[in-house]
Amino acid sequence: MKKAAALPILVAVMLLCVALIAEAQEPKRIPRIGFLTGGSLSVFPGRIEAFRQGLRELGYVERKNIVIEWRYSEGKLDRLPALAAELVRLKVDIIVSGGPTPTGFLKEATTTIPIVMGFHTDPVGTGLAASLARPCENITGLSVLSPELGGKRLELLKEIVPKLSRVAVLGSSTLPGNAQTLRETELAAGALGVKLQYFDVLSPKDMEAAFRRAVTGRADAVLALGNPVLNAHRTQVADLAVKSRLPAMYYAAEFVEAGGLMFYGVDFSDLFRRAATYVDKILKGAKPAELPVEQPKKFEFIVNLKAAKQIGLTIPPNVLVRANKVIR
Repeated sequence: MKKAAALPILVAVMLLCVALIAEAQEPKRIPRIGFLTGGSLSVFPGRIEAFRQGLRELGYVERKNIVIEWRYSEGKLDRLPALAAELVRLKVDIIVSGGPTPTGFLKEATTTIPIVMGFHTDPVGTGLAASLARPCENITGLSVLSPELGGKRLELLKEIVPKLSRVAVLGSSTLPGNAQTLRETELAAGALGVKLQYFDVLSPKDMEAAFRRAVTGRADAVLALGNPVLNAHRTQVADLAVKSRLPAMYYAAEFVEAGGLMFYGVDFSDLFRRAATYVDKILKGAKPAELPVEQPKKFEFIVNLKAAKQIGLTIPPNVLVRANKVIR
């Protein structure tokens, strides 16, 4: 009788052991992340590596405990909708956006897959968030919107060109946030007594035309705003500035590394490293709408003395001493 009574208990214990062993042997699901950018790996390699570094700091190793589906449109923005749709079809867990334009297409492609903005110029103005504290249901991330940037860039140009009165501005009407950035720059220009000449650069041929018109319009300097076309042709842009003998201020450090004169602005590598934190939190159960959009914490000022020499410009010592990096 005792043996018979013990039999069901023994069977139950054996079944439990089998279930536990099966669960232990079941392969752990590896999260899959999508990454979409309008450029290529060669355009902003530092940002890609910073994102990878951020993941590594949080314990994620690519192809070991996380899979990343990289999608680049290679500067062909008309490819972005198809690439966004492809990532949605792959049913990735999260999609990281490399900029404002990809984010717009991702928003159209999915309302359910979480989207992390590596950076955005104006998430509130473009309707991605009611406020930085209240992002959309499936979109959050980082913003580069800093109203003081336009003024600071113009102030630096005025310090190296004391008689600065006209500045040619290179922008892109198709880039989300361009209008807001331009408005802020116009306000700063008015306070400094500087007139702006705006040129919409939507294709490579627009670049040469803009510099020609800047010269004939007697511009004293060039201020470049965020622009996918300029991103893909950084060296050419820097060369055009040198040939036109125009001091130029850029919106990304990579332009100075390509031969441009100056950069002051957000440390984009830091933003993409921080984007990995959003990925980690969402994978652990947080909802995008619960994660406020964060603003930049680090800024950089880089000066290229080689470029200054090419256009016959002397950078004042009091400006150089403030630079985080000087290319000699």
